[in-house]
Amino acid sequence: MSAEKNHETLARRLFDALQAADAEAIEGMLAHSFAGTQNGGPAMDAAALITFAQAVKRAVPDFRYEAIACRATTDGFVEEHLVCGTAPDGTAFRIPLCVVGDVEGAQISALREYVDTRAATPLLKALG
Repeated sequence: MSAEKNHETLARRLFDALQAADAEAIEGMLAHSFAGTQNGGPAMDAAALITFAQAVKRAVPDFRYEAIACRATTDGFVEEHLVCGTAPDGTAFRIPLCVVGDVEGAQISALREYVDTRAATPLLKALG
Protein backbone atom coordinates (compact mmCIF):
# COMPACT_ATOMS: atom_id res chain seq x y z
CA MET A 1 0.00 0.00 0.00
CA SER A 2 1.37 3.44 -0.90
CA ALA A 3 2.22 5.99 1.78
CA GLU A 4 -0.51 8.27 0.48
CA LYS A 5 -3.14 5.53 0.72
CA ASN A 6 -1.95 4.85 4.27
CA HIS A 7 -2.49 8.54 5.08
CA GLU A 8 -6.08 8.34 3.90
CA THR A 9 -6.66 5.17 5.92
CA LEU A 10 -5.12 6.78 9.00
CA ALA A 11 -7.40 9.82 8.59
CA ARG A 12 -10.47 7.61 8.38
CA ARG A 13 -9.43 5.66 11.48
CA LEU A 14 -8.83 8.90 13.40
CA PHE A 15 -12.20 10.42 12.53
CA ASP A 16 -13.96 7.14 13.36
CA ALA A 17 -12.22 7.19 16.76
CA LEU A 18 -13.10 10.85 17.31
CA GLN A 19 -16.73 10.14 16.44
CA ALA A 20 -16.76 7.35 19.02
CA ALA A 21 -14.68 9.39 21.52
CA ASP A 22 -12.38 6.37 21.79
CA ALA A 23 -9.51 7.84 23.82
CA GLU A 24 -7.19 4.86 23.46
CA ALA A 25 -7.58 4.68 19.68
CA ILE A 26 -7.16 8.45 19.29
CA GLU A 27 -4.03 8.52 21.44
CA GLY A 28 -2.52 5.61 19.52
CA MET A 29 -2.69 7.51 16.23
CA LEU A 30 -1.18 10.79 17.44
CA ALA A 31 2.52 11.59 17.64
CA HIS A 32 3.89 12.60 21.05
CA SER A 33 4.51 16.06 19.60
CA PHE A 34 0.94 16.35 18.23
CA ALA A 35 -0.53 19.84 17.93
CA GLY A 36 -4.03 20.64 16.72
CA THR A 37 -5.63 24.00 15.99
CA GLN A 38 -9.09 25.27 15.12
CA ASN A 39 -9.26 28.31 12.85
CA GLY A 40 -5.66 29.19 13.68
CA GLY A 41 -6.33 29.38 17.42
CA PRO A 42 -4.12 28.14 20.24
CA ALA A 43 -2.63 24.69 19.81
CA MET A 44 -4.06 21.74 21.70
CA ASP A 45 -2.18 18.57 22.55
CA ALA A 46 -3.49 15.01 22.34
CA ALA A 47 -5.02 15.12 25.84
CA ALA A 48 -6.97 18.28 24.99
CA LEU A 49 -8.22 16.76 21.72
CA ILE A 50 -9.40 13.64 23.55
CA THR A 51 -11.10 15.72 26.25
CA PHE A 52 -12.86 17.76 23.55
CA ALA A 53 -14.02 14.62 21.67
CA GLN A 54 -15.41 13.13 24.88
CA ALA A 55 -17.20 16.39 25.78
CA VAL A 56 -18.80 16.51 22.32
CA LYS A 57 -19.96 12.88 22.56
CA ARG A 58 -21.50 13.50 26.02
CA ALA A 59 -23.29 16.66 24.86
CA VAL A 60 -24.35 15.28 21.48
CA PRO A 61 -24.84 11.49 21.62
CA ASP A 62 -25.75 11.33 17.90
CA PHE A 63 -22.56 13.21 16.87
CA ARG A 64 -21.33 11.96 13.49
CA TYR A 65 -19.46 12.87 10.31
CA GLU A 66 -21.28 12.95 6.96
CA ALA A 67 -20.46 13.87 3.35
CA ILE A 68 -16.85 12.79 3.87
CA ALA A 69 -14.29 13.61 1.18
CA CYS A 70 -10.70 12.69 2.06
CA ARG A 71 -7.64 13.03 -0.12
CA ALA A 72 -4.18 11.87 0.79
CA THR A 73 -1.23 14.15 0.23
CA THR A 74 2.45 13.26 0.15
CA ASP A 75 2.82 14.26 3.81
CA GLY A 76 -0.69 13.83 5.21
CA PHE A 77 -4.30 14.33 4.18
CA VAL A 78 -7.06 16.85 3.62
CA GLU A 79 -10.56 15.93 4.70
CA GLU A 80 -13.78 17.84 4.22
CA HIS A 81 -16.86 16.68 6.07
CA LEU A 82 -20.00 17.80 7.84
CA VAL A 83 -20.17 17.51 11.60
CA CYS A 84 -23.76 16.55 12.34
CA GLY A 85 -25.87 15.95 15.39
CA THR A 86 -28.67 17.19 17.58
CA ALA A 87 -27.99 19.64 20.40
CA PRO A 88 -29.65 18.98 23.78
CA ASP A 89 -32.25 21.68 22.99
CA GLY A 90 -33.31 19.70 19.89
CA THR A 91 -31.51 21.88 17.36
CA ALA A 92 -30.07 19.80 14.53
CA PHE A 93 -26.79 21.02 13.09
CA ARG A 94 -24.59 20.37 10.05
CA ILE A 95 -21.25 22.13 10.33
CA PRO A 96 -18.92 22.22 7.31
CA LEU A 97 -15.28 21.57 8.19
CA CYS A 98 -11.98 21.17 6.43
CA VAL A 99 -9.14 19.44 8.24
CA VAL A 100 -5.54 19.37 7.06
CA GLY A 101 -3.46 16.67 8.69
CA ASP A 102 0.30 16.08 8.75
CA VAL A 103 1.59 12.52 9.07
CA GLU A 104 5.08 11.58 10.23
CA GLY A 105 5.86 7.90 10.07
CA ALA A 106 2.59 6.19 10.93
CA GLN A 107 1.26 8.89 13.27
CA ILE A 108 -0.55 12.19 12.93
CA SER A 109 1.69 15.04 14.04
CA ALA A 110 -0.66 17.97 13.38
CA LEU A 111 -4.27 18.80 12.56
CA ARG A 112 -5.41 22.20 11.33
CA GLU A 113 -9.20 22.43 11.41
CA TYR A 114 -11.12 25.17 9.63
CA VAL A 115 -14.75 25.48 10.69
CA ASP A 116 -17.67 27.80 10.01
CA THR A 117 -18.10 29.19 13.52
CA ARG A 118 -21.58 30.54 12.79
CA ALA A 119 -22.79 27.09 11.77
CA ALA A 120 -21.09 25.69 14.90
CA THR A 121 -23.16 27.86 17.27
CA PRO A 122 -25.54 25.03 18.35
CA LEU A 123 -22.62 22.71 19.11
CA LEU A 124 -20.68 25.40 20.98
CA LYS A 125 -23.79 26.23 22.98
CA ALA A 126 -24.23 22.50 23.85
CA LEU A 127 -20.63 22.40 25.07
CA GLY A 128 -21.28 25.41 27.29
